[in-house]
Amino acid sequence: MSEVICVSPIDGSEYARRTTIGDEALGRTLDAARTAQRAWAQVPVAERAAAMTRFLEAMRTLNPAIVPELAWQMGRPVRYSGEFRSLEERVRYMVSIAERALEPLRPLDDKPGFERLIRREPLGTVLVVAPWNYPFLTAVNTIVPALIAGNAVILKHAAQTLLVGERFAEAMAMADLPPGLFSNVLLTHDQTARLLASGAINHASFTGSVAGGKAIEQAAAGTFTTPGLELGGKDPAYVRADAALDYAVENLVDGAFFNSGQSCCGVERIYVHADLYDRFVEQFVELTGQYVLGNPLDAATSLGPMAATRFAELVRSHTAEALAKGARAHLDPASFPANQPGTPYLAPQVLTNVDHTMRVMVEESFGPVVGIMKVANDAEAVTLMNDSPYGLTASVWTSDLEAAQNVGAQIATGTVYMNRCDYLDPGLVWTGVKDTGRGASLSTLGYEALTRAKSYHLRHTL
Repeated sequence: MSEVICVSPIDGSEYARRTTIGDEALGRTLDAARTAQRAWAQVPVAERAAAMTRFLEAMRTLNPAIVPELAWQMGRPVRYSGEFRSLEERVRYMVSIAERALEPLRPLDDKPGFERLIRREPLGTVLVVAPWNYPFLTAVNTIVPALIAGNAVILKHAAQTLLVGERFAEAMAMADLPPGLFSNVLLTHDQTARLLASGAINHASFTGSVAGGKAIEQAAAGTFTTPGLELGGKDPAYVRADAALDYAVENLVDGAFFNSGQSCCGVERIYVHADLYDRFVEQFVELTGQYVLGNPLDAATSLGPMAATRFAELVRSHTAEALAKGARAHLDPASFPANQPGTPYLAPQVLTNVDHTMRVMVEESFGPVVGIMKVANDAEAVTLMNDSPYGLTASVWTSDLEAAQNVGAQIATGTVYMNRCDYLDPGLVWTGVKDTGRGASLSTLGYEALTRAKSYHLRHTL
């Protein structure tokens, strides 16, 4: 066993320390999960869904304590009230569609004398390996539909947000879930790899880096564990000449800098039509300059520290390289007094005169910096948007619905937005292409990913 430590980005102090689970205890956890799952699979879907509504209400009661915990663990300002609002939307939606999504499918043709149907049966035990940036939302995307579908769930949360797993376990206990059905465990990387290699896990959901996703696949190789992988991103936005300028600026600033840019579908690069470019940049810089960088426990703070100094250093290196190659920085870090080199406190930055030879335009920065390029037309924008190894979301800002659909059809991405960004609609599948990953979560397709099809071909009479 080893120690897992959360170092707070607020002041560099140790915020929480826990011990990883021992191998024998992990074995008992797996046995308990399998036993509980077999009984849980026999519970009607409506009752399983009702348990998740109780879980949601438990989370509501815990949220006042969770909000400052998140600030201490990963730096999100308390003024944003944590993640409960989005968590509630996702849970309630997946509960509302559960019975319809999991009801048996019947062939489109009819054969007299036969009963034919396809049932959706649970996979068994689902492992969720969750990240720190949206620690409740990324985890709940799989946890709730997995349990409603009849699976058992084992959660391994990131060290940076290790208390989040405990809050999930607390809420599940308050919801009166059967013992063993949901477990929060602290694992080393080696334990996680050995667990996946053992074949004891039927589905593994991972949100994190491309390298981490490859490690998950390699560890599970040969076990036929199904993967759900949401990996890197470099999400683009395209502002067409007919866009509502003020609206686009306001929403893209938020899409780029909310959560200090540490969002899976945050906007990391923007392409603006030449007709709007100068005005867009001017307004974008002005609005970005209004952020208040500081202690996330202060209600006046609108931009907190990044989750760790090493993440801020990556952003600093991307920015420095771009500047060395000729990019222009529009914000003076000195105008943000809390900005301090060598710490997680990093001022927002807007760069122009950028191109795709710069890492800030092609590699995931995952922080409060965004590059803006001028484009002549839709074709140039599409070419640049597709010049990336990633594909999670892309947004088009326009007053022309048909144009947005045409542009969107040409972009290699999991989700196309028009006049919005950095949002996950639980009614639509959450998925990615290229190095962003494999699999699907939420929507009816999310239930399909967490079940297996079983056909029934029944002859009435001989």
